[in-house]
Amino acid sequence: MPDQFSGHGDAVMAPATRGLAVVPHDVNALADVPKALFVGTGGHLTVRGVGGGPDVLLKNVPDGSVLPFRATHVRATGTTAADIVALL
Repeated sequence: MPDQFSGHGDAVMAPATRGLAVVPHDVNALADVPKALFVGTGGHLTVRGVGGGPDVLLKNVPDGSVLPFRATHVRATGTTAADIVALL
């Protein structure tokens, strides 16, 4: 299938072109910094952003949410959401 946008450069504000399943972990960073996180099954997310600083607890994220948050880590501790996908 031809991609009419293949000649355009990628940018953080451009749509994601791939997704990777996220397995929350208290130490390991994500393999790639995503443009956003998709949360299939809602709950709480403990994340750290690309800008550093302390972890942040995002409470009561609804099912099917897309969070425009560039995370380096999704922690297991405090995360109750599931079916998380990094949108790259």
